[in-house]
Amino acid sequence: METLTKKQKILRTSLVILIVLAFLVAMYFVLVATGWWEYVNSVEKLKNLILDLGFYGRAVFVIFQFLQVTFIPIPSPILVVAGTLIYGPFQAGLLSLAGILLGSAVAFAIGRSFGKKIVVFMVGKESCEKWTRFLSNGKYSFVLMMLLPFFPDDILCLVAGLTDMSWTFFMATQLITRPIGIFLTSYFTSGQIIPYHGWGLVVWGLFFIFAVTSIYLSSKYKPQIESYLNRLFKHKQ
Repeated sequence: METLTKKQKILRTSLVILIVLAFLVAMYFVLVATGWWEYVNSVEKLKNLILDLGFYGRAVFVIFQFLQVTFIPIPSPILVVAGTLIYGPFQAGLLSLAGILLGSAVAFAIGRSFGKKIVVFMVGKESCEKWTRFLSNGKYSFVLMMLLPFFPDDILCLVAGLTDMSWTFFMATQLITRPIGIFLTSYFTSGQIIPYHGWGLVVWGLFFIFAVTSIYLSSKYKPQIESYLNRLFKHKQ
């Protein structure tokens, strides 16, 4: 295996960053030249553009939800919220569920059909081995991790394909756990349950403080949390 020096790693990282920046700059000029930038840069115009696509707009949204599970690292809640703003909570929830269930099945199939090498290529060796250890503790751990919001669902679906988990159990878990997170996100962010005015602003402020605190604590004590959950899952078997 090739061992890179610190200087080589820095050069490779810099090269990747430059390529990404060049791509983003090129995309910006293409969007400006074609007139699409005014849509991308405006939530209202982007919303109207997607609505104008009719059925095809819904198909594109489902495809995006599919891709975020399999190939594009976009957090699912962001797309669910965007869909809620465009289609409303119920329809956005159904569209998100369709794309995410399909993406989850494909992710599981990739792990099952192509094995560890492709999963390591997609998520990295460390992540692959860590989540394989978690899932090896049994079915209960997978169900719980799919329910809790701070676990990487897309990686778990890929890694689950490497285990002896059956298709029936995997899809049953998806059908039970996915709708809970998706519809909770779509309805709570729609403003129908907690409004974005009056007393709702206070509640959202508290939610924001709670979220920031949770992210900070989970990042600071990540090894301890993972160790505790690992012991918990083993105990439940």
